[in-house]
Amino acid sequence: MAPLTRIGLAGLAVMGQNLALNIAEKGFHISVYNRTTLKVDETVERAKQEGDLPLYGFHDPESFVKSIQKPRVIIMLVKAGAPVDQTIKTLSIYMEKGDCVIDGGNEWYENTERREKAMAVLGLLYLGMGVSGGEDGARHGPSLMPGGSFKAYKHIEDILLKVAAQVPDSGPCVTYIGKGGSGNFVKMVHNGIEYGDMQLIAEAYDVLKSVGKLTNEELCQVFSDWNKGELLRFLIEITADIFGIKDDKGEGYLVDKVLDKTGMKGTGKWTVQQAAELSVAAPTIASSLDGRFLSGLKEERVEASKVFKSSGIRDTLADQVVDKEKLIHDVRQALYASKICSYAQGMNLIRAKSAEKGWDLKLGELTRIWKGGCIIRAVFLDRIKKAYDRNPNLPNLLVDPEFANEIIERQSAWRRVVSTAINSGISTPGMTSILAYFDTYRRSKLPANLVQAQRDYFGAHTYERVDMDGSFHTEWFKIAKQSKI
Repeated sequence: MAPLTRIGLAGLAVMGQNLALNIAEKGFHISVYNRTTLKVDETVERAKQEGDLPLYGFHDPESFVKSIQKPRVIIMLVKAGAPVDQTIKTLSIYMEKGDCVIDGGNEWYENTERREKAMAVLGLLYLGMGVSGGEDGARHGPSLMPGGSFKAYKHIEDILLKVAAQVPDSGPCVTYIGKGGSGNFVKMVHNGIEYGDMQLIAEAYDVLKSVGKLTNEELCQVFSDWNKGELLRFLIEITADIFGIKDDKGEGYLVDKVLDKTGMKGTGKWTVQQAAELSVAAPTIASSLDGRFLSGLKEERVEASKVFKSSGIRDTLADQVVDKEKLIHDVRQALYASKICSYAQGMNLIRAKSAEKGWDLKLGELTRIWKGGCIIRAVFLDRIKKAYDRNPNLPNLLVDPEFANEIIERQSAWRRVVSTAINSGISTPGMTSILAYFDTYRRSKLPANLVQAQRDYFGAHTYERVDMDGSFHTEWFKIAKQSKI
């Protein structure tokens, strides 16, 4: 009879297979199960090929659960929603008090909180764990964001510390996030930041290509250069790679053959909904979501381009003489300044939710575990961590002295890029909305006084005054009517 394994994993699509192999490679004996038995055999075969790893496959849920040592720990990597509930139902029949289930999918945080309560009734422990890094991260070291039962986390901490991405100066990219659905919530905001990052990079590309007329070879070189400085990050690195790949099915470069319609899984939409619920401004994530919605209207956009062809926008663009080097410099500065504001919005959203739920999340620690393994990993995350180390109650990253100086140094270039884009008819909703966010945030007085006066005029919503305490209401209509007589 085979010895009991240390951990189990159910759900063997690409992410599940790769995470299981990662766990086995770190020396932990692991049992795997999938409803489709073919996936089980495939994973077992991969384990043999990749170094005879201690991975054992099971075709039925009972033998799978019973092959794991007590207290049993089982990670699920299945599609969010109903499939998670179904998998829990299938496995929990054979589980015993003290056993633990971990959902490693992109789940809505309230579902995790509901399941944690339901499992507690059965005497089972539950964790919702964000896993970032894609298939390569899952195999070689992801960023892990576990939230829920601290006792459950302690059962698996030794495994997670070895399986997570390892960053030399700051350790494994995993930490206990907090109670309830906090792990899922933090992963959701991570994905929202990722949406914003990708949108900003796409806008930088559009301006360089459409206004600066850079070729794919030049774009590849520019992004490679950017990846050596303050913009050093995974998404910049892969963008440089993309520009360098030739089309294997025809002439030219592959990027030019990719249809300009962006897909999405839903975490970006959830992030924007949560920002609205919490009254936190998140224009970068919102504009990136709008960009994806508009990209989906390909046929409509093709027709619209015909309607507006006579507008002269295209002719204006074609006639421009641009200093390429200056444009590249400015776009680099604009991209970096935009990113600072974008991350500031994401951190504000996490802090607001943490306050609402009493999670007591440590923002600096979150940026530490995002330094490796995950999609938004970047060199400047270390600087964000230091900003929160300096001041854990920092109201906004923009007012950290270091980041404030960096934005001040770059704002002229940022404004030039946005102006150039607008005058050229190139849409940069991310960079433009973030500049508006920055300009709004840095002003001590806004035209919101007029909006509040309007609200009081038509809805008697009252207003406060700058020169005395209390709430006031004015009969604006009556006064205006009398003055017209």
